[in-house]
Amino acid sequence: MEINYTKINHKLYYSTVLVVITLMLLGLIVDNPLLHHLGVGYITHGVLVFLFSTCLLIYPKYKSHFLRIIIIIVASTYFYTIFFLYPNTWSNFIFLCFIPAISILFFDIRLFYFSLLVNTFSIISLFSYIAMVDQGHLYPYIREDLIGNIINFLGSQAILYFIFYLSYGRLKKQQLYYEQIKQSERLKTTGQLAAAVAHEIRNPLTVVKGFLQLYEKDNNNVNSKRHYSLMIDELNTAEQVISQFLSIAKPDKDTQIELVNVKNVLQSVTDLLNTYGLLHDNKIVLERVEDCYIAANTIEFKQLLINIIKNAIEASKVGDSVVITAERKKDLVEINVIDRGQGMSKEEMNSLGTPFYSLKSKGTGLGMMICFNIATKYKGTIHFDSVKGKGTTVTIRFPAKLG
Repeated sequence: MEINYTKINHKLYYSTVLVVITLMLLGLIVDNPLLHHLGVGYITHGVLVFLFSTCLLIYPKYKSHFLRIIIIIVASTYFYTIFFLYPNTWSNFIFLCFIPAISILFFDIRLFYFSLLVNTFSIISLFSYIAMVDQGHLYPYIREDLIGNIINFLGSQAILYFIFYLSYGRLKKQQLYYEQIKQSERLKTTGQLAAAVAHEIRNPLTVVKGFLQLYEKDNNNVNSKRHYSLMIDELNTAEQVISQFLSIAKPDKDTQIELVNVKNVLQSVTDLLNTYGLLHDNKIVLERVEDCYIAANTIEFKQLLINIIKNAIEASKVGDSVVITAERKKDLVEINVIDRGQGMSKEEMNSLGTPFYSLKSKGTGLGMMICFNIATKYKGTIHFDSVKGKGTTVTIRFPAKLG
C-alpha cells in the first residue's frame, strides 16, 4: 500500500486559498489604474485570477500530476502578466523570484526542477528585454542595478533550493520511518495470522476427531455415511485453508514467466465462470477487450482474474451483469472489472487483503491476499473504487509487453 505524503488538511487549505483569492480580487478592483479603461490588459488580469482561483479550489479533489503542472503554469503566467501590466509596482518582481516555491508545496522533485528551470529561463528573457528593449523606461529600478537584481534573483533561487532540499530530505526520512512501521506491522500480522490459521484449522479437525471417537464406541451407527461425508467436507476445508496459507507464506519463486495474451485469458476465464454466474442470473460481458500482452505466469494470472471476477459476481444483485474491459494505456495494460452490486465503504476497502478478513459469510480473505501477492510478483497493482450501494470497479494494471 502506498502512502500519500501530500495529504491535505482541507479546512486549513481552503482557508488559505480563500485569503489568496481575496487578495487577488482586491488587487483587481481596489485602486487599479486599469479599472477605468477595461481594456485587454484588465480583462486578461481578470481571466487569470479566475483560472488560478479555479485551479486552487479544485486541486484537493483532483490531486493529479497534470493539475499540478497546470497550477504552476497558470501561476507563472499570472505573476508575469501583472508584472508587465503594472510596471510601477516594483514589488511584483518579488513574486517572480518565488514562483518555484509553489511546487515545494507538492513535494514533487521533478515539478520543482521544472518550475526552477522555466522560471530561470523566463527571468533571463525578462532581464534581456529590459536591458535591450525597454532600456529602463518602464522598469528603471531593475535597469539601474541590473547586476544587483540578477544576484538577488540567483540568491532567492538558491534559498528556495536549500528549503526544498531540507524539506525533501526530511520527507525521505519520514518515508524510511514509515517503512519501518510497516515492517513492524507485518511482524504483528504474522502473529495474528498464525493464531487465525490455528483457529480455522482447529474447528474442522475437532469435528472429525469427535466423529471418529463416536465411531470408535459405536460401529453400528446408521448415519455413518452422512457423518463420513461431513468429515470429508471439513477436512477439505482445512486443506483449502492450509493450501492458501502456504501459497502466501512460501510463494513459488521458480514459476515460469511467459508472454500472456490478456484477451485470450479473459475469454477463457469468462467461459469458465459464465456457468457460475448463471446460477444467479448474472452475465459476464466483455467490452473493449484489446489484444495486449503481459509477462506473467498464465495459471497465476488466471487465478487472480477468477478471484476478482468471482467476487464481482457474488457481490452483484440478481440479474445484473459484470462488465470487463481490457486495454493498453501507454506502458500499462489496464483491466477493469465493474459490478453494480452492494459496494464497499472506505474502511472495508482498506481492509481488503488482510488475512481472514472477508465480506462473505464463509470467506477466509486469503483469496484477496493471494491476488495482491500475484500482482506484486509481476509488478502490477490492484485498485478498488467503490461506493456503498452502487457497485465496485476493480482496476488491475500490469506492465505491457509487445506481442
